[in-house]
Amino acid sequence: MSKNIFITGTGTDVGKTYVTGLILKKLRKAGKNAAYYKAAMSGNERCSDGSLIPGDALQVKRMSDIEQPINEMCPYVYETAVSPHLASKIEGNPVEMERVLKEFDSVCSRYDYVTAEGSGGILCPLRFDDQKIQLEDFIKARNLSCLIIADAGLGTINAVTLTAEYMKAHRISAKGIIFNHFDKDSSLHRDNLIMCEHLTGLKVVACVKDGDADLDMPFEILEGLYE
Repeated sequence: MSKNIFITGTGTDVGKTYVTGLILKKLRKAGKNAAYYKAAMSGNERCSDGSLIPGDALQVKRMSDIEQPINEMCPYVYETAVSPHLASKIEGNPVEMERVLKEFDSVCSRYDYVTAEGSGGILCPLRFDDQKIQLEDFIKARNLSCLIIADAGLGTINAVTLTAEYMKAHRISAKGIIFNHFDKDSSLHRDNLIMCEHLTGLKVVACVKDGDADLDMPFEILEGLYE
C-alpha cells in the first residue's frame, strides 16, 4: 500500500496544483512510483467530442512527467467553475463517497506515493443535497495528513491561522505549510513566514518562488511527510 499526503490550501487560486506538480516532479526525479488524485474537479474545458479535460490533473501530469494515465486521476470532473457541490447540482453526476474511496484505493494499490489534492480550501463541500459530503470526510476516511499551501503575500497570516485552527479543531493532521509566490527580498513575506509558524506551531517546509521549475526542499524531508 502507498504512502500518502493530502494537499489543501487557504483558498482558491493559491497555487495548490502548481505546488503539487512540483512535488510530484521531485518524487519522479527521485525514481519513485508516484501518482496524483483529486476527488472532484470543477472549471474544466469540454472537448469537441463532449468529454471534459481534467485541467488540474493535466497540469500536474505535464509538470511532473509521471506515467499515471490521466483517467485514473479524478473520478468527478465538472465544466462549471464553481464548488463541486454546486457544479454537480447544475450538471448532474453528484459525488458518491463510495466511488471516491474505491478509486483512491485503486490508485494506492498500484503506486508507492499518492498525492491527493483538494478542491478550494479545507472547507470545500463536495456534495450538498440529500447527502452532505465535505473534503474532510474523504481526508478522515483514509486518515490522511495534510500540507497547507498558502500565498506568501498580504492576508496570509489570517488565512493560514484560520485554516490551521479549523483543522486542529476537526482533528485533521497538518504536517506543515508551503508558501507560494514567495519573494525572499520582501520583508512582508519573510515576516509572514515567521508569524504563521508562531501562530500555528507548524513549520513552513518550503517556499516556492514565481517561475520555480523545481521544489527547493531536500527530498528526504519531502519523503518524510508521506504516511
